[in-house]
Amino acid sequence: MASFLHRNLNNRLSVPEWRSAMSASWKADAPNYGFMLRDEQRVVGVYLAFYSERTVAGRSERFCNLASWAVHKDYRVHSVRLLKALLAQDGYHFTDMGPTGNVIALNARMKFRFLDTSAVVIPNLPWPTRPGRTRISADPEVIESVLTGDELELYRDHAQAAAARHLVLISGSDSCYVMFRRRWWRRLPFFAAILHVSNPELFRHAAGPLACYLLLHHRAVVTVAELRIIGQRPRLSFRLPQPKAITGKRDSWVVRDYSRRYYGTIPPKMYRSASLEPEQVDELYSELVCVPRW
Repeated sequence: MASFLHRNLNNRLSVPEWRSAMSASWKADAPNYGFMLRDEQRVVGVYLAFYSERTVAGRSERFCNLASWAVHKDYRVHSVRLLKALLAQDGYHFTDMGPTGNVIALNARMKFRFLDTSAVVIPNLPWPTRPGRTRISADPEVIESVLTGDELELYRDHAQAAAARHLVLISGSDSCYVMFRRRWWRRLPFFAAILHVSNPELFRHAAGPLACYLLLHHRAVVTVAELRIIGQRPRLSFRLPQPKAITGKRDSWVVRDYSRRYYGTIPPKMYRSASLEPEQVDELYSELVCVPRW
């Protein structure tokens, strides 16, 4: 699977990097790593998957994240067999955090729903800040000492994930755990994309120091944050434009601009569940934290 994905999907990741990314950093009772298409012994298609068990509203729920999907051009007619094989697994909620092109319409026909990806951009500039007002640390020992309970477990599950970066913001007795990934643009780590915020209020107040930190330590020119993750818009931010949409049946719509490489918006994120609401779904335990340079 790793060799096929390197050759046919993303050769910026070496085969060992793909192999490492395929192995989730958290413990999970995973039935597989996804599914493959074979022509005798030759691999001609791969649909990677990540599995997790989460506690949602006090219940244990099983998730399957549909991740990297690649099929050799001579076998594209069989592509949907991989998707159907994944969706045929009982007892899972399914997420797709990066569908592109025709996959979006295909997901919609398979009863996937869209998450609200309304987002803001925070320019990462050397904003003036009061000395000592907000402390920012990426030191694992500091993070372990600050976090407790579910947030500590979340950090430990993702500490070794290849694409996840971790920080704590500390202001007096308050703290905020921030998980983000570098979002690549023209082979440059141009964005810091926020994946998780434990204390949205502190995050908003510390947006200036955090922006400066990400510029100096990660060379990220801007920070992109979805409002469903951070809550209200920080004072130093501005809204990203939303793509035009073709509306159809309820919960089954296709985004026109996402069928191209639409610069200036957040890519779509979709899920399929018979019981969960959009606010109960996030991008943790998914390809976004496992596969770098995505």
